[in-house]
Amino acid sequence: MIQKADRLNDVKEYYFSKKLREVAALRNEGKPIINIAIGSPDLAPSNTVIKAIQNAVTLPDAHQYQSYQGIPELRSGIANFYKDNYNVSLNPATEILPLMGSKEGIMHISMAFLNKGDKVLIPNPGYPTYASVTNLVEAEPVLYNLNEATNWLPNFEELEQQDLSKVKIMWINYPHMPTGAVASKEDFKQLITFAKKHQILIVNDNPYSFILNEKPLSILEIEGAKEIAIELNSLSKTFNMAGWRVGMVVGDAEIIKTILKVKSNMDSGMFFGIQKGAVEAFKLSNDWFKAQNEIYKKRRALVWQIFDALDCTYNKNIGGLFVWAKLPKGIKSEDITDDLLYNKNVFITPGTIFGSNGEGYLRASLCVSEEVLSEVLNRIITVKI
Repeated sequence: MIQKADRLNDVKEYYFSKKLREVAALRNEGKPIINIAIGSPDLAPSNTVIKAIQNAVTLPDAHQYQSYQGIPELRSGIANFYKDNYNVSLNPATEILPLMGSKEGIMHISMAFLNKGDKVLIPNPGYPTYASVTNLVEAEPVLYNLNEATNWLPNFEELEQQDLSKVKIMWINYPHMPTGAVASKEDFKQLITFAKKHQILIVNDNPYSFILNEKPLSILEIEGAKEIAIELNSLSKTFNMAGWRVGMVVGDAEIIKTILKVKSNMDSGMFFGIQKGAVEAFKLSNDWFKAQNEIYKKRRALVWQIFDALDCTYNKNIGGLFVWAKLPKGIKSEDITDDLLYNKNVFITPGTIFGSNGEGYLRASLCVSEEVLSEVLNRIITVKI
């Protein structure tokens, strides 16, 4: 038998990849499982976006290989979006690299900058892919603690007590997934100061800034940030285009050029029609965000009721596409999620999949209709845990 690569020894299959197979099996047995775990937007993109891709597929050159750097119109659209919404000036030719989703960008960045044995600061709790990709490139994940007491922001006193000499990259993610915590400009300034002191590349993964968040921020708004920070962004959540796989990494031209060396060897360019659709998405006005957020507010109110029924507590002053809730003391996350799945036919996310600091928490998605959320609430109230 052909042996797997050693780099997979510390890498597990993504939680949702494995768990969704189990959910599918239960549904095949006739179980009426409701999934409120996944952050895959159920709402449609704008009609103008749909029409743009439909029109694009009839053009003569639409089905050929495309530029590794995306069409100029897309890069200009990203630059305008950043200028209008974040007050960040980007050179479309050198400081923007369109990606087939920001998740793929995590791999591109890691391969571009990490050597075997380099260390990477990863939030706990945080997006599991940061640690998985770090392991895949044979670097060393170093978890840094986030907790409710510090509003899920880095504790710099604690970080400074560590040996940071081999740390190459620090992953941050604000608005934060899974907790919804939001960083301020002052928080970003602290991060930039810390990164410059220790010569650590900061990567802000920023796909949630327009979801239930009144003040969208980019870390690149901070003076001097381009010297030490880059940012991933995505159309998945903001414009309901998750399956389209279109995002971007933006920042200093030399850093972007380095990432391109990896990307250009991993794909052959993004489909032309998707790029044209993305161009139209970036032209949408603030009315688009307002309309989306009105829907999410109504859904969030129902999720709050669900967590009330489970005797959980939560912060109403956070944003993002999820609600992060604290269980009553002594109840373990996976115990209650398994009980909900097997006895109430409700699939919800245990906080533990995001790290040890997620123990005692649950995460529910807002990517579910009000009708479905009402049914979840009814199931929980009818047979209360």
